[in-house]
Amino acid sequence: MDLQISVFLLFVLFTAGHSLDCYECMSLTGSCANQTVTTCPSGFSQCESSIVTQVGEISSISKYKACTADCLSMSMNIGITRTTTSCCNTNLCNAQDAPDPGLTGKKCYYCDGQSCSKTMGCSGIEDRCIKATGTIENQSVVLKGCVSKSICNDTTLIKNVESISCCEGNLCNGAQSVTQSFLFLCCSLLSYFLLH
Repeated sequence: MDLQISVFLLFVLFTAGHSLDCYECMSLTGSCANQTVTTCPSGFSQCESSIVTQVGEISSISKYKACTADCLSMSMNIGITRTTTSCCNTNLCNAQDAPDPGLTGKKCYYCDGQSCSKTMGCSGIEDRCIKATGTIENQSVVLKGCVSKSICNDTTLIKNVESISCCEGNLCNGAQSVTQSFLFLCCSLLSYFLLH
C-alpha cells in the first residue's frame, strides 16, 4: 500500500512540474521593460524571443516574447527589414532579447523596390542568400537577402510564394532588376513572424 501511495505522489510531483514559464511581451517601441511571466498552456513547449528591425524612411524596432508550440531559431535580412528569432525550452530562458550578432563577411543581393542589385552584409547565423518570387494581388514580387539555413530547410513558413531558392556563395542570389513592389511579400513575412 505504501508503494502505491509513493508512486502516486511521485507521479503528481512530476506532472505538476512539467509546465514551462516564459517571459511575454509585445513592443512596437523596441523596449520590453514591462515583460511579464506567463505559464505556457498545454502543448506550448518553447519560449520565443524575436526582434524585427525596419530601416529606411521609417525606422523601428519591434520585440516579441512568448510561449510557442513550434519555434524556429532563425535570422532573415531583406534590406529594409531584419528578423531574428531565438527559441529555448527551459523556464524563463527568453529573458534576453534575440541576439544581434556582428557581420559574418558573407554578402548577398537585396531588393529595394526599384532594383535587386544592391548588396548587403549578412550577420550571425545568416549563412545563405535567398531569392523568392510570388504573386500578390496580381502583382509579381521578388525578395532577396540573407537568411539562416533553418529558413531554407522549412520553406513552408513563407506564405504567398511561388518559388524559393537558397544558395551558399557570396552574391549567389543574382542581381536582376525588378520594377514591381515587393512590400506585400515583406508584409506577409513580417506578419508570420510577429503573429506566429
